[in-house]
Amino acid sequence: MSQPRTLVDKLWAAHEIVRREDGESLLWVDRHYVHEGSFHAFGKLAERGVPVAEPGLTFGVADHYVPTRGSRTDIANPEIARMVRQVEENTAKHNVKLFGLGDPRQGIVHVVGPEQGLTLPGLLIVCGDSHTSTHGALGAYAFGIGASEVAHVLMTQTIWQKKPKLMRVTVDGEAAPGISGKDIVLAIIAHIGTDGATGGALEFAGSAIRALSIEGRLTLCNMSIEAGARCGIVAPDETTFAYLKGRPYAPKGTDFDKAAEEWSAMTTDAGARFDKDVTLDAKAIAPIVTWGTSPEDALPIDASVPDPAREADEARAKYLRGALEYMGISPGKKLTDIAVDRVFIGSCTNSRIEDLRAAAAVLSGRTSKVPGLVSAGSTLIKQQAEQEGLDRIFRDAGLEWGESGCSMCVGINGDLVAPGERCASTTNRNFRGRQGPGARTHLMSPAMVAAAAVTGHLADVRPMLTGRKV
Repeated sequence: MSQPRTLVDKLWAAHEIVRREDGESLLWVDRHYVHEGSFHAFGKLAERGVPVAEPGLTFGVADHYVPTRGSRTDIANPEIARMVRQVEENTAKHNVKLFGLGDPRQGIVHVVGPEQGLTLPGLLIVCGDSHTSTHGALGAYAFGIGASEVAHVLMTQTIWQKKPKLMRVTVDGEAAPGISGKDIVLAIIAHIGTDGATGGALEFAGSAIRALSIEGRLTLCNMSIEAGARCGIVAPDETTFAYLKGRPYAPKGTDFDKAAEEWSAMTTDAGARFDKDVTLDAKAIAPIVTWGTSPEDALPIDASVPDPAREADEARAKYLRGALEYMGISPGKKLTDIAVDRVFIGSCTNSRIEDLRAAAAVLSGRTSKVPGLVSAGSTLIKQQAEQEGLDRIFRDAGLEWGESGCSMCVGINGDLVAPGERCASTTNRNFRGRQGPGARTHLMSPAMVAAAAVTGHLADVRPMLTGRKV
């Protein structure tokens, strides 16, 4: 009788071509997503005079550098214009499908893949972006890779990897109203730390995870990389199948039914062993915000920031002093007393229609006290939001309604937070300078960003949701 296996064990075995004596395995890649930053890898193909091995399994998206304001057909910044042109030329040369700026399906690669049904359960997916972990929300084994690995995958449709350690995080119980996937994953990271799952594969399980929509699970898996994991995954279920049915690239008709039956078997066996198991109680999770310069610097909104003087560990106290100094926050200050200068709603973490609806539910009929930008995760989401009137809610509140793209998450397209300014943000990272040199970023859910916008400071969104449809 075979030993019980985890979901990752099964997916690894299904894609392993050969294993070397040093433990590294050559894995088959089902989907390879590329973007403007993949030009280095295409350059290596040009140097060697070789084609893309499997252009039908490779998909390009223009997202990281594309403008979200102003003209997208005549890009003012010549460097960005060159990079967008390069991805167009490289994908055309190798007959790779591109969701470029002229395509109505363009958006952030980690939004477009699931949205188009390219991301499916059981697939092995890679992309030259660490947040490729996002796609695990649909039961795919997905992880980010480096530039040289992108070139290797383009040339061979395979990749060498060492099997990661396996960690399971179980979140049971019913989350309170207003608690989102973002709150849950920030609570997880605060609990296990940014090195809690270093280099591993993180499977999310439990009744609170099952209760999440696919949008919530995408947020969860997106930020598994912030806990140090290579990938995050949720076993596919009826919620997954309902999300995928009818997507353009998903199987159709009886093929979908057969696929769903196969996907149903993609679960962790009872008794399968993990290297580490962690359990959280969903009922104990409150809206979470970050106060420092790491995603693990996260606390419930009714808490106060740490005081280094109360810290016995000098190394920890030194870290706290540095983080508080960079963030411009006095020790022990209540989180709700921290004023913000601007807000941002977007990024591959929280830019889907459900995220925009959650923010709009708070902002409707209210005015933002600070400026801010809303950038949908794809052009299709932008169009849907406009059909639902969400754009009017954002504009009436005083926020800017931009085009789709990575935008202010990493700021390489020119959307930046000014030095010294404090931003309430739905993005995934609050590292020093992440949203621009000297920028101070507080991570939180879209609804919590909306609450910060209408109050002008970090705030508990729950009282603002009373009587509103969320």
